[in-house]
Amino acid sequence: MYYIYNDIKVKYYKYGNKNKVLLILPGWGNTSKTFYNIINHFKDNYTIYTIDYPGFGKSPIPEKELTIYNYTDLIISFLKDKKILNPIIIAHSFGGRITTLLTGYYKINIDKLILFDIASIKQKKSIKTRLKEKTYKILKKIIKIFPNKEKLQKKLINYFGSADYKALPPTMHKTFTNIINEDLTKYLKYISSETLLIWGEKDQDTPLKDAYKINNLIKESALIIYPNASHYSYLDYPILTNNIINEFIKEKDH
Repeated sequence: MYYIYNDIKVKYYKYGNKNKVLLILPGWGNTSKTFYNIINHFKDNYTIYTIDYPGFGKSPIPEKELTIYNYTDLIISFLKDKKILNPIIIAHSFGGRITTLLTGYYKINIDKLILFDIASIKQKKSIKTRLKEKTYKILKKIIKIFPNKEKLQKKLINYFGSADYKALPPTMHKTFTNIINEDLTKYLKYISSETLLIWGEKDQDTPLKDAYKINNLIKESALIIYPNASHYSYLDYPILTNNIINEFIKEKDH
């Protein structure tokens, strides 16, 4: 099934048909495939939605550059169109950026949040990285005078670009830059939903220090650290993850 918002077409998936909705927001470049363990575990008791972001999975590459606010507006529109009220959100990495804006900026009503290794805090660049970026910008300007500038531009990207950047089509390079340069830290303190943070101890993409900072900023939050786990903590501990999510979201008897 596809959903169209402002000429942006995205593929979405629906599993189950219960009243309570789980919305899964994957990381950058990922799809629902990495969440099959969670989906299969909960689809009989919940309705689960997940989306392939523009340019990933089965969603076409967007024709214009996007910002994190555009991605979030898309999700808000999707929730309204599907009449989804007060869902539970499970988000990983980039999905956490969207969730931070949904709850901390737009104040969308969300029941509970389960956030894995989210990327809401802008990472500080090392001196080496900053020098590399300056060199790239200077060389990018210089090669414009050469007749084979397109070929040289590709070489520059291959040498200076990150793995995520190089994996993207050229039309999404500006989108990627827009997203990683947006620091959403200021919105975290406005998140009021009950939140469970789950983090990999050995996460190299969103370091553990971010988890402690986010835990401190979100008042109604708890932090669980998986020993020796990576940025994909939910894949490193699949059974434990399902058990923890189940305890966190199940309705309590009164």
